Amino acid sequence: MKALTTHRAFSLANPNRVRALIHAFALTNQKEFNRADGAGYDFIVDIALRLDAKNPQLAARLLSAFKSWRTFEPGRRTLAEAALRRAAAAQSLSADVTDIVQRALGSD
Repeated sequence: MKALTTHRAFSLANPNRVRALIHAFALTNQKEFNRADGAGYDFIVDIALRLDAKNPQLAARLLSAFKSWRTFEPGRRTLAEAALRRAAAAQSLSADVTDIVQRALGSD
């Protein structure tokens, strides 16, 4: 996934490309999104934080992939929660991203 984001045909500035590549990855590639090392969770949070200032709605949509993190097995659940808490701790989050992260963490 990281290599695909550096391809010349991909741009974070193009919401359709982000949805087609990144959002599709988080929603349909459960094996890699839910990797035992947490790299899939970190990848989505990293992209969402990069997008937040320019396209908060799209960033929030990416983070909605975490809506069922509480149902994961304990190791993955811990890693998903850590990724969400990292997002929550970021400076200057948009209202959209803050809402999704707070809902996911259960602290609305």
